[in-house]
Amino acid sequence: MKKIMLLGSGELGKEFTIAAQRAGQYVIACDHYNDAPAMQVADEREVFEMLDGEALEAAVKKHQPDIIVPEIEAIRTEKLFDFEKQGVQVVPSARAVNFTMNRRAIRDLAARELGLRTAKYFYAKTFEEFKKAADEIGFPCVVKPLMSSSGHGQSYVHNDDELQQAFKDAMEGARGDVKEVIIEEFIDFESEFTLLTVTQKNAPTIFCPPIGHVQKGGDYRESWMPYQISDEALKAAEHMADEVTKALTGYGLWGVEFFLTKKGEVIFSELSPRPHDTGMVTLSHCTNLSEFELHFRTIMGLPIPAIHLEHNGASAVILSDKDTKEPLNFNLMDVCSEDHARVRIFGKPEAHVGRRMGVVVCYDEVGSDMNALRDKAKRLAKTVLGTDPYMKK
Repeated sequence: MKKIMLLGSGELGKEFTIAAQRAGQYVIACDHYNDAPAMQVADEREVFEMLDGEALEAAVKKHQPDIIVPEIEAIRTEKLFDFEKQGVQVVPSARAVNFTMNRRAIRDLAARELGLRTAKYFYAKTFEEFKKAADEIGFPCVVKPLMSSSGHGQSYVHNDDELQQAFKDAMEGARGDVKEVIIEEFIDFESEFTLLTVTQKNAPTIFCPPIGHVQKGGDYRESWMPYQISDEALKAAEHMADEVTKALTGYGLWGVEFFLTKKGEVIFSELSPRPHDTGMVTLSHCTNLSEFELHFRTIMGLPIPAIHLEHNGASAVILSDKDTKEPLNFNLMDVCSEDHARVRIFGKPEAHVGRRMGVVVCYDEVGSDMNALRDKAKRLAKTVLGTDPYMKK
């Protein structure tokens, strides 16, 4: 049995914890607030701010984990190098986590060192730098904090009049202590997709079928598998995912995001060194192993004979329409009344307007009507709390 410490205990961490415990492992779930989703199914819990290096070090010293699995961005990542030197396995690696928790590091690696096709971009710490970058890139453009998640602080800017508010939102939406923004060229893309990439210690890198997804305000709203793209585009995406994960080093599952332009060009967007929110569609059993089972197997050095498509799958998020610390009332009747549909409630102790509180996943035979399946997932998700998955945050 291995002792696994999870840094970040949201819905993705919860599903990973379930996968680990089904295989007889011991999990300590950590987060900055009590009763986070993964804590509800873990063996032990710790509540502390993971940007507090001393608190993080104290938790590791107390529990002596064999494996540390970061699941959020706001971590004192330099401490992970120390833990790794002490013989603790960091997933995928301390280097990978350090790079990918900050958009500057991962974007520079992809664009400047590896030569991958990305959107044109600049960084800014002051509004003056920001304004100059916007003049260089032109409108529309995309603004994001260097460190954030779930679309916090992200906006699309259409003209000079929107710059001040966009800069303010990006600075206030940043996670951690990195107060800097990235401003990007707007890519006129046809669609976005995620390539779940599995790097293994003693076997070649393998890929899940691509996942199509739709985001609103930078946050995931729905996803589906398989996403139909040409063989040429898929090979380009696999090549880029292989190159960047190889450079970052380590073993685990990565969510690599891409744009697909109307001309069929594949452009690298972002990367997460862990299960991806759009990958929750794999809970529909569209693949033989979910992204959480794949992540767990890879971390443990267990074999993965193959990843193959078993069904068409679609997911749609369940969003709160209110701010409350009281338990929400979830209507499960509609979802449970339909075949080939499942609902997963995350168990978050507080709700905020637009916060993801759960997900509906649906599946059908390979080759079935994907648009109909997507519509079904979105329709059922709306019934659980009576809110539209496309509501604005």
